[in-house]
Amino acid sequence: MLEIRWHGRGGQGAVTSVEMLALAAIGEGKHAQGFPSFGPERKGAPVAAFNRIDDKRIKVRSHIYTPDVVVVLDSSLVGLVDVTEGLKDDGILIVNTAKAAKQLKEEMNFKGTVATVDATRIARDELGVPITNTTMLGALIKVLKVVKLDSVEAPLEHKFGRIAQKNMAALKRAYEEVKIS
Repeated sequence: MLEIRWHGRGGQGAVTSVEMLALAAIGEGKHAQGFPSFGPERKGAPVAAFNRIDDKRIKVRSHIYTPDVVVVLDSSLVGLVDVTEGLKDDGILIVNTAKAAKQLKEEMNFKGTVATVDATRIARDELGVPITNTTMLGALIKVLKVVKLDSVEAPLEHKFGRIAQKNMAALKRAYEEVKIS
């Protein structure tokens, strides 16, 4: 079973990313969960959301404490929140940053795989706003290959309607531009 933890700030769309990934996986015949962790958060406050994906039925219904993958929508959270907490030693860290993956890996002293993409720049270019949820979803899909890129189109269209194509363009750019170390 693949377990993913997403870190973002309220209003950045971490919960939407989790939902889109779960729907894409289910659309491919996999079993998936997508759920947020809410407390007294408000817009701009750190939030976490989670995915589980498997080929068989998922029976566990708890938070994810030892994720295989962590996705960070806002790089300012790296020093504020321990985004690698519980991340498996051979885990994957995907961060929205202009920094090179190798540089971030060294700075964080992380032994696993690090992938970076300048999702904020891509979101501004494609969407006109720095909301990085679908952009980071594209990076995750490239790094993990957990779902096909096309499997995300229907959930995006359902969620975003007339702006779905802009979100898909941002997702595809991140898919192409993500760097892995």
